[in-house]
Amino acid sequence: MAEKQTTLVCLVAVTVLLLIQVVESDIGVNWGTISLHRMSPSTVVDLLKDNKIQKVKLFDADPDVMKGLMGSGLEVMVGIPNDMLALLSSSVAASDLWVSQNVSRYMVKGGVNIRYVAVGNEPFLTSYSGQYQSYVVPAMTNLQQSLAKANLARNVKLVVPCNADAYESSLPSQGTFRPELTQIITQLVSFLNSNGSPFVVNIYPFLSLYGNSDFPQDYAFFEGTTHAVTDGPNVYSNAFDGNLDTLIAALAKIGYSQMPIVIGEVGWPTDGAISANLTAARVFNQGLAKHVLSNKGTPLRPGVPPMDVYLFSLFDEGAKSVLPGNFERHWGIFSFDGQSKYPLNLGNGPLKNAKDVQYLPYRWCVANPYKNLAEAANHFKIACSYADCTTLNYGGSCYGIGAKGNISYAFNSYYQLQKQNPRSCDFDGLGMVTFLNPSIGECRFLVGVSDHTTSSGFMLHNNWISVLIILWDAWLFLM
Repeated sequence: MAEKQTTLVCLVAVTVLLLIQVVESDIGVNWGTISLHRMSPSTVVDLLKDNKIQKVKLFDADPDVMKGLMGSGLEVMVGIPNDMLALLSSSVAASDLWVSQNVSRYMVKGGVNIRYVAVGNEPFLTSYSGQYQSYVVPAMTNLQQSLAKANLARNVKLVVPCNADAYESSLPSQGTFRPELTQIITQLVSFLNSNGSPFVVNIYPFLSLYGNSDFPQDYAFFEGTTHAVTDGPNVYSNAFDGNLDTLIAALAKIGYSQMPIVIGEVGWPTDGAISANLTAARVFNQGLAKHVLSNKGTPLRPGVPPMDVYLFSLFDEGAKSVLPGNFERHWGIFSFDGQSKYPLNLGNGPLKNAKDVQYLPYRWCVANPYKNLAEAANHFKIACSYADCTTLNYGGSCYGIGAKGNISYAFNSYYQLQKQNPRSCDFDGLGMVTFLNPSIGECRFLVGVSDHTTSSGFMLHNNWISVLIILWDAWLFLM
């Protein structure tokens, strides 16, 4: 009998060990909403489901977005902005209220499947000079109590997305957290560990390449490199693995060598810098997906990939700050209208475009060729202060289209943002509406999307009118 019990215990132990070791990573997306042209949340949710993307990370808990996610079954991470951390760290009442308004109200039958709450976003970033540092753990403590009061602590986990600049090293195995962060990160990881939460990190090989002229370009990708990094018995052929193992080594040094890891953000922009283009983004993101889904893990964690990887990002965000660089507005795997920018397979076949997107009529605002454009500079500046003109700058897809092209691009961007209000194409008589697409090569002059859903009959009628106008415009041009 004793032998049978011993055998049973051994079998259970082996089974548990196998379950722990078999980790399969899943790919989700970041859904940011700092956009100039926003599709309806229901259309976005349909896009996610059509592409079998099951996990989505938000940067807040926007009521419209949360309403769109109701009943979708998608696994959601909601976010708390950094500027709320001070209040949440000092007030239990504020913490209770936030959980009530942004978690509890949606965690109902047929509601939103909220799995994580991100407490801040990269609060330890070097450029913040420690301004949020002291608020993080107290805010998490209060929020954990609030979740417990709402009977949600078992299902909803608190996390803190950290930038990769929280740790440093010349070689992955020597990774350590920044000295000024060691104590607070140790407290944070202890909290995460005790509550069953993973460590969330944002990794950007693109930024390493963009910010360092000596960084080997091929090391940023997954296609093999002539600049492999040798670290004792381990050889690194891509920056992603090297960065991730630096974090793993840093976690081991504070006593958490087995800490589960989620990649909160990773991706490659398609515009706004020399190394940001469609080809590079496709090669990086496809290489990343293949690498992650192979479940190879890294040299320090072979066979143990990150729990989840959230691509940055779902859409371009034309209203984001360009302080880090013009590329900040161009990370989307889809353009603002839900059309895939390049072929990409995230494990479920090629990306599918959004359906039933309601565009504004096919017309554009351009510089009037019969006017003297010497006075257009101020109008150009004003238009670009509202609209996104980052593609016109060096490294952008519209760089080099000439002064008149630049003016036309700015005029049209503003015109579409104003939902094609006729007065928004006046510019003191320097602008004119055209029905001939002025796009040049890879430089796309956009047509905006409608804010409302239109009946198919009306849209069909509208499309026929657009076709007739285009034909008429073309006839006049040929005459």
